[in-house]
Parts: sequence; C-alpha cells; structure tokens
Amino acid sequence: MTVKALGAFSGGLDGLLASRLLIDLGIEVHLATFTSPFFSCAPGREGASVLGVPWRSIDFTTEIMALVEDPPSGFGSHLNPCVDCHAAMFRVLWATAREEGFQFIFSGEVLGQRPMSQNRGSLNRVKNLSEAEGFLLRPLSALLLEPTVVENQGLVDRTRLLGLSGRSRKPQIALAREMGLKRIPAPAGGCLLTDPGYSMRLRVLIERDLFTPESARAIRSGRMFDLGGAVALVGRSDHDNRALSERTTGTFLQLKDIPGPLGLLLGPWSQSNLLSLARLMALYTRGGRPVKVVTVDGQEITAEPFPPEEAEKIVIRLP
Repeated sequence: MTVKALGAFSGGLDGLLASRLLIDLGIEVHLATFTSPFFSCAPGREGASVLGVPWRSIDFTTEIMALVEDPPSGFGSHLNPCVDCHAAMFRVLWATAREEGFQFIFSGEVLGQRPMSQNRGSLNRVKNLSEAEGFLLRPLSALLLEPTVVENQGLVDRTRLLGLSGRSRKPQIALAREMGLKRIPAPAGGCLLTDPGYSMRLRVLIERDLFTPESARAIRSGRMFDLGGAVALVGRSDHDNRALSERTTGTFLQLKDIPGPLGLLLGPWSQSNLLSLARLMALYTRGGRPVKVVTVDGQEITAEPFPPEEAEKIVIRLP
C-alpha cells in the first residue's frame, strides 16, 4: 500500500526539506498552501513546482478573520495569533486528508526555530488543538519530539527522520545541498499580521468596526488616515493606485483632468468624509493646489488641499 501524506507548505526551505525527506522514504507527498488577506499562496505554488508534487491552495480567510478578532491563545508581538492559526490550519488540513484518503499530515516546523510559536509548549498546544490525534508529523524535528501514531504504526520509519532544532539555518542549507536542491528559498513567512505597521493599521479597522477581508486587503496600499468613523486611503504611486482600484469595497475618488493619487474611503459615506478624502488627495497632488475630484457615480467635488499640519495629526504613521 502506498502511504500518502498531505503537507502544510508555505514555500520555505524547511517545508521543502520535510517534503523531500518523506518523498525519499517512499511517501506519496501532496502539498497545500493556505491563502488569506494576510498571506499569499504564491510561494507555496512555486516551491511545489520545484519538487514536482501535486499542490493546491486552501482559502483560510474565514478562519483567520475569526482568530484575529478572538484568539483563544492570544497574540504574538503584534496581531498574529500564530498558535491558534497553526492549529486551525492543521485542523482544516487533517479534515481534508481524511476525506481524501491520506494517512497523515505534516509540516516543516523546526523545534525552537521561532521562540514563541515553535517552542515545545507551543508545538504541543498546536498538536492538541489540531484534532489530528497523533497524525501530525514534523519530520525535521521528530527525533526530539514524542513519537506520533504515524511512526508507531510504521507508516514512516522514525529512525530516518531528523532531530533539528534552533534558529540557525546552517543545518538546513547543508541538507538542501546534500539533497541536490539547487534553489534555496528565503525563510518562509510573509504574514502581514506579524508586521508592526500593518498591525497598527488593522487595529484602526477593528476599532472602527470596519474589519472585513476586503478592507484588510485595501489597507496594504497607500497612505492611511483616520477620519474618526471612517478611514481614508490615498495612493502614493502608480502601484498603489492600481492596487486600490482593484478593491471591491469602499467609495473611490479620482482626480479630474490631472494625474495624481486615487482615493478610497472605507466606512460611512458622508459628504464630510468624501470632502476630507478629496482634500487629502489635493494635498498630495503636484503643486498642492485646489482640485476637482470625481466619485464613481459621477459626483464632482472641488477641494482645497488639506492643511499638512492637520493631515499629520490623523495619518496612521508607521513605526
């Protein structure tokens, strides 16, 4: 019987090594990368292509949105509910694995690599909350952890697993070379919830009761201003303008007849809020002169530039 395993894979070196280790043991490996407003599945897709194994993305938006609002295990240094997030991912992954005939799930986690989320206590808590009941394998640190059902039942030869620990990547890089992996990716991650600037912006959304998947995506771009009951976003570049224009939430404002920043209002629609956003756009238009702004429904607003000293008071300044 071919043993099949489904791995949680963000695209980093540890996940590649864990996957390759199991492949070399004769396991049929499939990989899954979670996606949400806070992290992309693109690195996982790219990494899976290196290994040439089946890959899929799993939408994790509903689960992570709930955890950001109420994390049972608390947050890390910012708005990152890492322990509960990992447990929920494994819970989803294990449910999928059982439905599709996989014998176990696995990850590239390394004991002690991340002091808060990968210490022994955190790994055990994640395991207990995941509902995987001993079918969650961490091949890179297995020899330092309690044997799983996977090992005890002989689905995987425990003696051929590893006992890596700590924050150094040198053992992993050496192992990658030994395995013939030519491309060594940067450490995986990229979760915006660990970013102090993004977390500061997100707190404003939550406090203003504006927290939705689309608003969480919108605040990744542009300058951000707190208007009290609403939030204003003003593009800083063509890239920002394109990103803001792709959003499907809020009220858009665009300059009439001249180039400049695009504006997006998140929150209650009001003439006062629209005028404030138009004035912020005028402030960041070349020359800082009065401008005409057009809403998506064709309404025109003539706006004087917002006073710089007043704008400074309401900008969400990144740390």
